[in-house]
Amino acid sequence: MADWLIIFTRYPVPGTTKTRLIPAVGPEAAADYQRQMTEHTVAIARSLQSVRPIHISIRFTGGSQAQMQQWLGADLELVAQGDGDLGARLSRSFQAAFDHGATRVLTIGIDCPQINRRRLIQAFESLHHHSGVVGPATDGGYYLIGLNQWIPEFFIDIHWGTETVLVQTQAIAAAQNLPLAYLDPLNDVDYPEDLALWHEVQAQSARSIAISVIIPLLNEAQTIDATLNQLALDTQTETSHPAIEVIAVDGGSQDNTVAKIRDRGIPVIQTSSNRAHQMNVGAQAATGDCLLFLHGDSWLPPHFAPAVQQCLSQPDVIAGAFDLKIRDPHFSLRWVEWGIYWRSRWLQMPYGDQAIFLKAETFRQLGGFPNLPIMEDFELIRQLKQQGRIAMVPIPVHTSARRWQTLGVVKTTLINQVMIAAYTLGFSPKTLAQWYRQQKRF
Repeated sequence: MADWLIIFTRYPVPGTTKTRLIPAVGPEAAADYQRQMTEHTVAIARSLQSVRPIHISIRFTGGSQAQMQQWLGADLELVAQGDGDLGARLSRSFQAAFDHGATRVLTIGIDCPQINRRRLIQAFESLHHHSGVVGPATDGGYYLIGLNQWIPEFFIDIHWGTETVLVQTQAIAAAQNLPLAYLDPLNDVDYPEDLALWHEVQAQSARSIAISVIIPLLNEAQTIDATLNQLALDTQTETSHPAIEVIAVDGGSQDNTVAKIRDRGIPVIQTSSNRAHQMNVGAQAATGDCLLFLHGDSWLPPHFAPAVQQCLSQPDVIAGAFDLKIRDPHFSLRWVEWGIYWRSRWLQMPYGDQAIFLKAETFRQLGGFPNLPIMEDFELIRQLKQQGRIAMVPIPVHTSARRWQTLGVVKTTLINQVMIAAYTLGFSPKTLAQWYRQQKRF
């Protein structure tokens, strides 16, 4: 298997683990924290394994193979770390993974409770374009290290357990001419004063992420800032249930779209440029009860989350979308908005730029967006209409006017209507996609 996730941990024997917590909480409680954090980390790994093929390897100390199997399960690979300092043990683990055919290997400990599935996906995706990836810890070390090739020098002559670990690792990478990618810095739980972070993560875990906002992208550097700025307002100010997660899925942007998103600490999944596939991949990585699909040139209205919840709580509603506002003062575009308003209500046919949302369970039961090169949103809505009502939230999503500005209002509207009619009459989506791209060039 190409992707390996290695977890370093210790069997929770009182007095031998989490020793820096013992003066404050005692040996039994310290060992119990070790148990809890290990189980939390393994659960994250299993969650990742449910959405992408990875091999999980547990490297342990302090217990027997039988004890580890009884504790964590016999389905996991359980290997003793062996002798030597941390560098020697890391080195053996990476070499073993690459010897078994791995092409991307991540190693994490169990001390950083903020490691989650999205960060691990981001780390694995980074290894497609960088030799290594590092998750810096705020104490000068790192909570995650990853490589896409075996580099024996990577773990030699490092002063483990000191605040110079990251700096020394960076120096080795520079000497070996290895480009590194970086995740956002996080805190480890090592000392009594760190326990507040663990308790906070536990409390957050008790809450489900209610809304996953999935953004398919391709060369959206000019528009993505506005989209993310509005989302940032909601994710920062939303203090009541539910929480919101943002998942960006890039289809091969050639501008700095990906860099802009990662600068904000948002993980980016990179895949092919088919928008239906991008949205399906994002949905696989989502943890929310509700999925909302947002185009990269659109922004959601303020406090959209309660409106989405209220809409989907209606017993006959299967999915929903928002009204549409086009960001251009031209009077003719008000007629376009008027037509969209009535089409969405009379025919229950909102389109993708209106931020379609539905329950994750419903989406998965349908099998996701149909694998079409175009009209994937139209077909999904047609399938949903057979199961229930498509409701409209009477506040608008704002979207870019570039389509209408490029081709003109009349031509853009005519092209859209021809596409719908041809698809309804049974024309091949592949043929329609080719024709649509040709029209956009003229």
